[in-house]
Amino acid sequence: MLDWETWEEFFRTLTQEAGYLILRIAGAVVILFFGFRLVRLLARRFTRSKLYARLDPGLASFTASIAKVLLYIGLFLIALGILGVETASFLALFTSGGVAVALAFQGAVTNLAGGVMILLFHPFRVGDYIETSQVAGTVKAVSVLYTVIVTPDNKRVTVPNGILTNTEITDYSAETTRRIDLFFSVSYRSDLEKVKALLLDVAENHEAVLKDPPAQARLQKYGDSALEFVLRVWVRPENYWDVYYDLNENVKKTFDANGVEIPFPQLDVHQK
Repeated sequence: MLDWETWEEFFRTLTQEAGYLILRIAGAVVILFFGFRLVRLLARRFTRSKLYARLDPGLASFTASIAKVLLYIGLFLIALGILGVETASFLALFTSGGVAVALAFQGAVTNLAGGVMILLFHPFRVGDYIETSQVAGTVKAVSVLYTVIVTPDNKRVTVPNGILTNTEITDYSAETTRRIDLFFSVSYRSDLEKVKALLLDVAENHEAVLKDPPAQARLQKYGDSALEFVLRVWVRPENYWDVYYDLNENVKKTFDANGVEIPFPQLDVHQK
């Protein structure tokens, strides 16, 4: 049977260990509390720095995201160390379980690799208007795992980077010019040269239409009820839709003013 001195020593040791544990927990909580605030502060400072402004927007966003993840991991390891957990053993366990973790989070790993590929090879950049088989819109941000795209009707779409690196992407902003193809139908009784001259006149009088390459107006094909012309003009990407709608409206006004008939589908029936 234990004597009183043994019990007293036991309770003294228990009290000391409990005190140390409480101190370690309190220290870990304090480190995490102020550490999270410090990480957020450093992230804000970085995003407002001159270095961030000089970086490519996609690379800057990606760097900020990956830096925050690494800082949070470091903060977590420091807290474990304060609690008395052997971080070396933890890292060894983490390394040994790396394969299992990679398999469990293979989607995230694929997206991370996709983000790196996007930043290395630049299939598109932040601010570009792109189109994939699933979505079309303006790229707003490229993060560690996802790319944020805003559609023309202002919907925010978050696309995994792994999908973007394994699909066909059309970048409408990559080149400095874009061509607009417009099609117009006129009556078979219309004068070909007059129609072409009117189309070119409308195009050349629009200030946003580029002079080089020059506009083209040609007879495209013989339709069932009309002659079909194509008008091709070159514009800056940012002017595409304004010019597209302006030319459609101006051609209709010009045709009406010059007596060019725009026919409707019709069928001639001959009775014997």
